[in-house]
Amino acid sequence: MSDVICETNPLLDEGKRGLNISQIAEVKAWLESLFDAACKDVPDFEYTPQSISHLHNLATKSQANTEAALIVANDLHQKAAEYSSQAARIREVLENVGLARDSLPPDVVSASQVLVNVANLLDVRDTELSSFLIAMGDISLRKTSVENKRTRIQRESKILLDHTRKAIVRLTYFKRTIQQLAEDVSPCEAQMEKWKMNLAVMDAKEQQYLQQLANFKELLNRVGYTPEISHRVLVEMAEQREELEKKATPIVDTLRSYQDLPPDKALAALAIEDKKWEYAAAEKYLEDVLHSALATT
Repeated sequence: MSDVICETNPLLDEGKRGLNISQIAEVKAWLESLFDAACKDVPDFEYTPQSISHLHNLATKSQANTEAALIVANDLHQKAAEYSSQAARIREVLENVGLARDSLPPDVVSASQVLVNVANLLDVRDTELSSFLIAMGDISLRKTSVENKRTRIQRESKILLDHTRKAIVRLTYFKRTIQQLAEDVSPCEAQMEKWKMNLAVMDAKEQQYLQQLANFKELLNRVGYTPEISHRVLVEMAEQREELEKKATPIVDTLRSYQDLPPDKALAALAIEDKKWEYAAAEKYLEDVLHSALATT
């Protein structure tokens, strides 16, 4: 509690600050009763809405508990008085019939003491047989309930144990897997670096091949290549070229033989015209073959 000292008449101040005056009065009365019972003075504290509310709740609960304790204590005192009067009456009856405790044998006294202890253990009001039977039946019912609970708990414990074992197996497997993955990190990183280098090389090669392809396309466009010229057409043209070379070879040989003859302008002019005509015919034949090959494709 705070050490702040309140004014001589705090009720007016608390009323001005919006506090509940009735709660303050109840708290003061409760604190005074508690500290008076302990022979101590009530310490000073600051009156705030939070402190007053908290102390009022404590006072309400304390008073309720005190009233309940008083009710239980009065009931126990009443039962004790009843038991004492009943014991005195039973003692008087036993003495009248000659069964006073002092006159009983020791084994009877021991047996009666055991009976009393059992009655106290079973929490019965008297030592009647019916009370013992009811207490024993209650104990049997509680024993059956405890056994059922124990069986259920054992079953649940077995299930939990199985789950725990499975969880331990899975945890072991996960740890082994994590360890294996940790061991595979270095080789995988090396392989990844190798793949990255290969990828860089392949990318450079791709750029190189793309550039070469562009150059080849430009070259083909420059030489007049068209999509109609296929491999088969080129093979046919090569074969026709070989045939033309075979046909032109004798002509070339004949022309070379003319080089050994003495120069004769008339004969030379005639030979030249003849060869021009043969050359023109061969060139026309080659053109016809090319056109026919293109037409078939």
